[in-house]
Amino acid sequence: MSQEYHVTSLVVHAAPNALQQVEADIAALKGCDIHAVSPEGKLVITLEGDSQKAILDNVEAINALSGVLSASLIYHQVEPLEQESEETL
Repeated sequence: MSQEYHVTSLVVHAAPNALQQVEADIAALKGCDIHAVSPEGKLVITLEGDSQKAILDNVEAINALSGVLSASLIYHQVEPLEQESEETL
């Protein structure tokens, strides 16, 4: 049985007056990491998850946050994860 590992990066543009709340809301999402924040309201984030649905759910949640003006997908990669068989243990 195989699983997948997804990683996506986004640039999120938030209203500067809502930046602190947007940053806190994004940080609270499972699998989200904030790597950079500018005073003008731009955030560089990565999302990690075990399915495309998990990633898309977080993108939708970010887009729905009060104060978010836009979220632009920059990169998405999928890697298969193979479970080790009992023979190799």
